[in-house]
Amino acid sequence: MNRQREGKKALRGRAGRMQGGRGSGRASTGAVRLWGRHAVEAALNNPDRNHRKLWATREGVEALDGELPADFAVEYAAPADLARLVARDAPHQGLVLECDALEDVYLEDVLDGDPSRPVLVLDQVTDPHNVGAILRSAAAFGACAIVTQDRHAPPESGTVAKSASGALEIVPWVRVVNLSRALEDIAEAGYWRIGLDGEGTSTLAEALPTGPVALVLGAEGEGMRHNVTQHCDAIARLPISRTIESLNVSNAAAIALYAIATRS
Repeated sequence: MNRQREGKKALRGRAGRMQGGRGSGRASTGAVRLWGRHAVEAALNNPDRNHRKLWATREGVEALDGELPADFAVEYAAPADLARLVARDAPHQGLVLECDALEDVYLEDVLDGDPSRPVLVLDQVTDPHNVGAILRSAAAFGACAIVTQDRHAPPESGTVAKSASGALEIVPWVRVVNLSRALEDIAEAGYWRIGLDGEGTSTLAEALPTGPVALVLGAEGEGMRHNVTQHCDAIARLPISRTIESLNVSNAAAIALYAIATRS
């Protein structure tokens, strides 16, 4: 699944010729723009990333854990110049990296891995901050991948990467055309598919099996679509207080992943 890339591209330019305007982290065609120390540092350390250009303050480069390769040219710029390259008010921390988007990851490759690691399936979770936070929890609790439907999920972007705090480079992100079909493939691979819903008849702890688990979460408010629910083996709820209607989807994912990681 991983394809090692050799070396890093030399980067050239001057601060006065910085290209691109303010945005969500999408750059020129086929590229994304990442910002913030953890996101940029993780991308620089990822051999599967093809780096195009790094804009930075000197303090930003000094804050990186480890030195850049000797042939890695950096375009130094003032913080105000960097702010024009990222989303409005985004905390770039003196680092903005333009790089190619990650190569596609295929579901069959993920399912051929360690079955003790859960799969996270997200149904219409479109907020990039939530997806990034879920990626971070997935990395923390050892999930093998997140799976989303391509047209009902945010693109890879600087906002996702910043919220993921480096996990975008660690957790495989599988994009599929048909989520229901993907759930069928996940079941055929031996995973027990548990959908999280506040109206579930059992708690997550009661629904957890001893074998492989695929956790399915829907968007806040709307929840899982009917056809996705029909492709779950069980619908479970988190035992939260009746005084709170629901949890943010990223918080629910973190709690559920902890429950899976600590099941007896």
